[in-house]
Amino acid sequence: MYQRKIPIDYSCGLNVAMEVVGSKWKFCLLDEISKGTKRPKDLVKVVNGITKRVLQNQLKELEFHGLLGKTVYTEIPLRVEYFVTASGESLMPLIIAIDKWGLAFAPQLKKILENQIPETEEL
Repeated sequence: MYQRKIPIDYSCGLNVAMEVVGSKWKFCLLDEISKGTKRPKDLVKVVNGITKRVLQNQLKELEFHGLLGKTVYTEIPLRVEYFVTASGESLMPLIIAIDKWGLAFAPQLKKILENQIPETEEL
């Protein structure tokens, strides 16, 4: 796991939150797993664009921070399922609110990006 060079400012809630869930994928993973226990292979299918390696790292971090739990079944082949813990559930109202905001803002963002003029290189 990543070793921090700059200590976390625990007096700032935003810094703490960004440390725990500040990545491209963590909100999506928590949202998907909150709908029911999920296996990693299921998450790769539903979380568009995530690689297996990144998924594994993100799940490990969410588990480390106590937002996800994991059940390992000693079967052949080995089966692992992830579930949202009480701490993870406490984030769900925020994730739902951010999702609603993102969906409402999507048309505006699309217009902004479509009107963006690419820079041309001068020779």
